[in-house]
Amino acid sequence: MEVLLIVRFCCNCTYALLYKPIDRVTRSTLVLHDLLKHTPVDHPDYPLLQDALRISQNFLSSINEDIDPRRTAVTTPKGETRQLVKDGFLVEVSEGSRKLRHVFLFTDVLLCAKLKKTSAGKHQQYDCKWYIPLADLVFPSPEESEASPQVHPFPDHELEDMKMKISALKNEIQKEKANKGQSRAIERLKKKMFENEFLLLLNSPTIPFRIHNRNGKSYLFLLSSDYERSEWREAIQKLQKKDLQAFVLSSVELQVLTGSCFKLRTVHNIPVTSNKDARTNESPGLYGFLHVIVHSAKKGKSNKYLYCTLEVDSFGYFVSKAKTRVFRDTTEPKWDEEFEIELEGSQSLRILCYEKCYDKTKVNKDNNEIVDKIMGKGQIQLDPQTVETKNWHTDVIEMNGIKVEFSMKFTSRDMSLKRTPSKKQTGVFGVKISVVTKRERSKVPYIVRQCVEEVEKRGIEEVGIYRISGVATDIQALKAVFDANNKDILLMLSDMDINAIAGTLKLYFRELPEPLLTDRLYPAFMEGIALSDPAAKENCMMHLLRSLPDPNLITFLFLLEHLKRVAEKEPINKMSLHNLATVFGPTLLRPSEVESKAHLTSAADIWSHDVMAQVQVLLYYLQHPPISFAELKRNTLYFSTDV
Repeated sequence: MEVLLIVRFCCNCTYALLYKPIDRVTRSTLVLHDLLKHTPVDHPDYPLLQDALRISQNFLSSINEDIDPRRTAVTTPKGETRQLVKDGFLVEVSEGSRKLRHVFLFTDVLLCAKLKKTSAGKHQQYDCKWYIPLADLVFPSPEESEASPQVHPFPDHELEDMKMKISALKNEIQKEKANKGQSRAIERLKKKMFENEFLLLLNSPTIPFRIHNRNGKSYLFLLSSDYERSEWREAIQKLQKKDLQAFVLSSVELQVLTGSCFKLRTVHNIPVTSNKDARTNESPGLYGFLHVIVHSAKKGKSNKYLYCTLEVDSFGYFVSKAKTRVFRDTTEPKWDEEFEIELEGSQSLRILCYEKCYDKTKVNKDNNEIVDKIMGKGQIQLDPQTVETKNWHTDVIEMNGIKVEFSMKFTSRDMSLKRTPSKKQTGVFGVKISVVTKRERSKVPYIVRQCVEEVEKRGIEEVGIYRISGVATDIQALKAVFDANNKDILLMLSDMDINAIAGTLKLYFRELPEPLLTDRLYPAFMEGIALSDPAAKENCMMHLLRSLPDPNLITFLFLLEHLKRVAEKEPINKMSLHNLATVFGPTLLRPSEVESKAHLTSAADIWSHDVMAQVQVLLYYLQHPPISFAELKRNTLYFSTDV
């Protein structure tokens, strides 16, 4: 009885002294989070609530780090104690091909394993492919790395085809569920979706992450983001600060350690979207446009050349979407740059801070690019309740001693897809292309010619040209100058960031009151691209071009040749024909608001059907041999113009 009372007393003390205070902070954090949601941004208490929430979250993060369940102890036959610190699925380049591995970081060893295929009813197990004691692990500098083994990258169009299949399968699953279809059919569709997501996960990463064993063996992983590469590097380097000893595991010890991985793992499933609980939602993540303003950064010491990049997740991996300008020699760079980022079922936004390197000797032999130093990184969950408002949501993210202030708001896809004619017909944005060319007495609008000329002059080798977002305020400034037909246009263009000029060209086509390829022909384009017979498709697609009004056709052919020239520089700018078709297809074909109402269903439907068909139409013409306006018109005599 006395022992029971003592145990009960100890438990009560533990609860009162340890768990109760932490529970109180947890509850306070939730309250603060709710208060922020319902407090106007301009309210005087808003910044105070932000600070209080940040302090609470940082405190809980530090507690969680100390009691992280991943640090469960493992005892080897020799009585040594190891703890699992981090694990995850990575793509390893092995024997000239990509292999999916589950990598486990223990307190003194990095273990690379493969999940064994087991027969039904048997427990899954891991097969150890290799391990490196952390005392023997080194990171070769980029310039010291030997060239990568030859790995055949998946063509962009095949990756995009996988995305199309995934989106189409998601819609089929939703329809089966809505119609209360058979569970077998749903499971079969899920299996197909998983297979395509797995292939996409395996073949999309391109960022090299190399580790080296002092004994001479080198290993190469490919990651989708610098964020993950930095996470793994930092976690390993933190453990290496301790007094570690080199060792060799016996076969028994290795078997015990590998056997423990299955129970200790914290990442249970391959990171594909079909594994997430969110798959039960009709449309997981956000579809539309995220507007982000990167205001400023505060840092203890000055960096010579500082800039930020923005990434969002798409189909289970992260893609870089925007980049601020480089700020020089200051501890508090003030960018105040706004970006418009397209979301495809995205759930997270990442901000990465870099110090720009101009030293040409620091070239990474894996991808022949100069490596910039990552100074900090942070991730924000895109909570629909927070971002789906008309007002800007301002926040601060802390990363490695750097505080970056930013604001964001979200526009849903159905709102952002609207084409609104301009009330001011004297400008060029939102005005019919035939009106603009007639007024200018030109065959191709002046804005298109000037933007294309500037991109070809100094942006054709820019990495991600047309994919990386330009600064929204710069784009709006250029829009205003073109609309006013200002005499200083050429001077302004020569001084403007090239991504802003590329963004202005995209905005012009996006804001046309009807698409360049017209509302009238849109259904025919959708039918033509779906034809399976090559000869029939060729006849139909050329016939549709001949049916366009002359200003639309000439402008389209002018843009087509420009995009082909951009794609010729793909080894440098990383923009393939398929990348360009993905960027421009919806812009050139998306119907005006009246026409699109018949096509709009769910956000996922828009992506999987209309958008993908629009991409395929433009890709068809981009992959086609040169198309001559004169030749097309000459052939008009032999074809009917009825569509």
